[in-house]
Amino acid sequence: MQGTVVTFYSYKGGVGRSFALANIAVLLARWGHRVLCVDWDLEAPGLHQYFRPMMPVRPTGGVVDLVDDFLAGRSDPIDHAIRLSTAGTLGFVAAGRDDPDYVRQVQQIDWELLYEQGFGDYLERCRDQWTADYDYVLLDSRTGVSDVGGICTAQLPDRLVVLFTANMQSIRGAVDIAKRANEARDALPYDRAQLTVLPVLSRFDTREEYDRSEEWRRRCAGATEVLFRNWLHRSVETEVISRHMTLPYVSYWSFGEQLPVRSESNPSADQIGFALETVAAVVAHHFDRTDLLAENRDAYVAAARGVNREFPHELKVSTPRSTLDFAHALIAELGTFDIDAVLSMSGDRSLLERDDDARHLCLIVDRKLSRWQSAEVELFLHRTLGQDRRVIPVLTADAEPNALPGYLGNLRYLRTGPWRGPAEVAQGLAAQLNGATTLGEVNLTGALLQATRADLRPSMWGLVDEVVHALGTALEAGDDATAQELAGDLLVAIRPRSADDEGRTSAPRHVREAIKRAAGALEAREQASTTREGFR
Repeated sequence: MQGTVVTFYSYKGGVGRSFALANIAVLLARWGHRVLCVDWDLEAPGLHQYFRPMMPVRPTGGVVDLVDDFLAGRSDPIDHAIRLSTAGTLGFVAAGRDDPDYVRQVQQIDWELLYEQGFGDYLERCRDQWTADYDYVLLDSRTGVSDVGGICTAQLPDRLVVLFTANMQSIRGAVDIAKRANEARDALPYDRAQLTVLPVLSRFDTREEYDRSEEWRRRCAGATEVLFRNWLHRSVETEVISRHMTLPYVSYWSFGEQLPVRSESNPSADQIGFALETVAAVVAHHFDRTDLLAENRDAYVAAARGVNREFPHELKVSTPRSTLDFAHALIAELGTFDIDAVLSMSGDRSLLERDDDARHLCLIVDRKLSRWQSAEVELFLHRTLGQDRRVIPVLTADAEPNALPGYLGNLRYLRTGPWRGPAEVAQGLAAQLNGATTLGEVNLTGALLQATRADLRPSMWGLVDEVVHALGTALEAGDDATAQELAGDLLVAIRPRSADDEGRTSAPRHVREAIKRAAGALEAREQASTTREGFR
């Protein structure tokens, strides 16, 4: 799969463009993506200052050397990237060598003449090589309107992150450059889709003058609304997403070139790392699923963080003390199926916040779900949206499936009993983990019934409507795998997010009709299956 090129641009200097790019690059690499950063701010390079502590060697070449390579007649681009010493894969192409000859190299470049000689095609080959080797290529573009800026905003990127501050010249410059970039792309001899643009309000100070800051928030959201139109989910208001796409001013990080994401490993909402994570998650989600971001920012970031994550254990077995011996025996039996399982049993909620060390979760439920387990599964699902992670309940003889919370009641469960001990349950768990769909195998009838009884915010009913229509289509087409995935999505969509019922409504008429259609398709499939069995 080809990687994605994302340019970071600002019309004016001093907005923290390189700061944002460097921190977001570290986050994406930490989350398991292969990332390359390229410093295209040739006249004022500075990206290397953020990465200097991670550089094993000084750069011996860079972007300006691509010009020399081209003029020397090299057909295949030379790899000028150096590998930085940080978590994950993070490469860096500097603007050039850090020596007196660099200034001469930059001053001698005639971009117009280079393009007449075919340098644009050479850059395309560089781009192809970068996107083959990396998942994300982040370009640090120079400010203003220039030839280099045109390369970074029009020819090379798939997406554009525009940083601006709360003043009209910065805002208008951001909107204007996006318009210019798309016009320039239309004239390119290369196949380019319309540019998607993410406006990021940077260095925004809300600590004083609250009324003025709120007024400028509204101004910024209104002025940049046009940039959101071709990618923001239709149910999400611009002002809502604009708040998420705001990097606060924090004086501590204004001194020197620093990377707060390296020290703020689990940032709170008042730390700049929190906002940087949110922007990084939008990039990782390819500007998609913004309805989830508006509904639950933490789940959105968790989904981005866990896409390529490696877990120390395959399965966590959560148990109350009453079934502790059974849990130990079950873990031992799971080892015979090469499933690495770990025990979870504690009453300390703070452990849950820090502990997410297994891909899947098995809940041993004795009579009813304990408070600890309820918190554990809530947090697990909170971190799970968009990922292939499963919850599998194991019920004792005294546990009633109908008494389970709605988000568990529709999952396929396993039973313990006189003839179903640890060995048999381990076999059932292994079968689910080897072939189950996300969040377990869903009871389709139960999922549709639960949807009819849900109370949701109006914005969420639009999502439910889309999922139910797609589910009905999959059932009519006999696509069981897609139907299972969509039913899992439906359960996630209708899961209560908070105890606040204000503004929630029951299913609108058109949604109830869509659910009825899907239920009819499911009933028809079940009847057809019964008929086939009768003829055998």
